[in-house]
Amino acid sequence: MNITIETTVNAQIDRVWTAWTDPRAIEQWNAASPDWHTPRARVDLREGGSFCSRMEARDGSAGFDFEGTYTRIEPQRLIEYVIGDGRKVRVEFVTTGGTVTVRETFDAENMHSAEQQRQGWQAILDNFARHVEGRV
Repeated sequence: MNITIETTVNAQIDRVWTAWTDPRAIEQWNAASPDWHTPRARVDLREGGSFCSRMEARDGSAGFDFEGTYTRIEPQRLIEYVIGDGRKVRVEFVTTGGTVTVRETFDAENMHSAEQQRQGWQAILDNFARHVEGRV
């Protein structure tokens, strides 16, 4: 099953793209809630390149590496990748005037309900939009 989420960011595509692909920026926005954070991120943005975002509870009680391999890159338009468990993710960047719609479609996993997954990924995407717009 695929799940699709999206948000519209009030910023130019170059700013949106940089925030999505720069490891230091990812460390600022990549969390679903204030009690989680990403203390480090690594990005090798090329087809066949890999990425890893270390996601941890701020109290140290839990953490995991969100990692994968890029399979398709179209600068400022599209990123596709496969995460460690084989699930596929597609991220589209659609520019309209002074805004960019970021749309993520990902393969669901079996551990959590589809709604839990949708809410978690959407929360991270909303945090991304707030970061880019300077509303953090």
